[in-house]
Amino acid sequence: MRYSPAGIPIVSAKLIHESEQVEAGISRRVEFEMAALAAGQIAQQLAQEKLGSAFRFTGFLARKNRNSRSLIFISPHYKTLSK
Repeated sequence: MRYSPAGIPIVSAKLIHESEQVEAGISRRVEFEMAALAAGQIAQQLAQEKLGSAFRFTGFLARKNRNSRSLIFISPHYKTLSK
């Protein structure tokens, strides 16, 4: 965990997604990795979680920074999934 200049806790992570999706009536395996960021109270909660655990994140995509074309997933909410 790191802190912003304003003292807000920030956690950077890599999300790994794997699922089966249906496209045009055909099942398709979807796998990808994406950079993610959590700030504030959720960052403090995530810092306490066990690495490699399964979660369901909700949030939005944004530019990694003002001048970037790269995306990052910003997560204001998550839920632990049982395996």
